[in-house]
Amino acid sequence: MAAATSVHEFTVKDASGKDVHLSSYKGKVLLIVNVASQCGLTNSNYTELGQLYEMYKDQGFEILAFPCNQFGGQEPGTNEEIVQFVCSRFKAKYPIFDKVDVNGEEAAPIYKFLKSSKTGPFGDNIKWNFAKFLVDKQGHVAERYAPTTYPLSIQKDIKKLLGSF
Repeated sequence: MAAATSVHEFTVKDASGKDVHLSSYKGKVLLIVNVASQCGLTNSNYTELGQLYEMYKDQGFEILAFPCNQFGGQEPGTNEEIVQFVCSRFKAKYPIFDKVDVNGEEAAPIYKFLKSSKTGPFGDNIKWNFAKFLVDKQGHVAERYAPTTYPLSIQKDIKKLLGSF
């Protein structure tokens, strides 16, 4: 199989185990984030992700959250527990996907693609929870942000890709 050129070529599992074809997001700007429920960055990131989603969802913006337990074991719950936590505590309305690995041999194919598209300060590997990838309407990775980059601080980049600057 030829190497993927767009996130739209991938199929992932949602938190309930159903296949989701990322081609269904063609024409939308995506923020793909590896999330965790017990991280020091959890409250600020989930709060601001929710605010970003509310601000831009009607303009063609979507957040795709992928729980990951690779960093300090900070996402130990089942998919059901994770969705319950995020939706009740943070009122998340964006999709939560199946728990994945983002680094190593078992890294999800979507994450292998994201990391190879935009390397970070530590090369390909993701350093911690809440690393963010901003993807344009064609499914190409436009930007990569560190876990400590707060979601609201990237609004200008989102607006630019939405064409609403």
